[in-house]
Amino acid sequence: MFESLKEQTEQSMHKSLNSLNDELKKVRTGRANINMLDSVKVNYYGNPSPLNQVASVSCPDSKTFLVAPWEASILKDIEAALIKANLGMAPQNDGKVIRLKVPELTEERRKDMVKSIKKTVEDARVSVRKARKDANDNIKQSQKSKDIGEDEEKVFLEKIQSLTDDFIKKVDAIAEAKEKELLTF
Repeated sequence: MFESLKEQTEQSMHKSLNSLNDELKKVRTGRANINMLDSVKVNYYGNPSPLNQVASVSCPDSKTFLVAPWEASILKDIEAALIKANLGMAPQNDGKVIRLKVPELTEERRKDMVKSIKKTVEDARVSVRKARKDANDNIKQSQKSKDIGEDEEKVFLEKIQSLTDDFIKKVDAIAEAKEKELLTF
């Protein structure tokens, strides 16, 4: 019984960690990162399609994106989608590919972004704690219904707390790495 509960809790905590990673990938750090363009949807024959499904996206250097469409006819649609996405970068269309230059971040903007990151990180911590609460409630319910004894309850609660502590440390490590990346010029 406990192993399946522990596994469910661990999966839930992994989802929180993955969600945090996905959110932090979208944060612009002054360096080109292909994940920054994941939210761009291009009108491809009437259907909104992710940019990476209609074009090749690469980073020739740390400050530039290069977007090469699979079909030359959708170059204007890609350019329009990039402008509409409001990424803070002006697309430069040369008729074959689109280049995007990542602007430098000011120190003030970096500090604002760190504040934003802290809110995202706190949301991840809350999500991990919610998974712990759900597991603890399950364990306490099992003890009340006499499925497990008080000693087992205590041991299980401690194991869930240990698991939670491990995931909170992982969240903090991810946050610290992203803040360091953001504040490094």
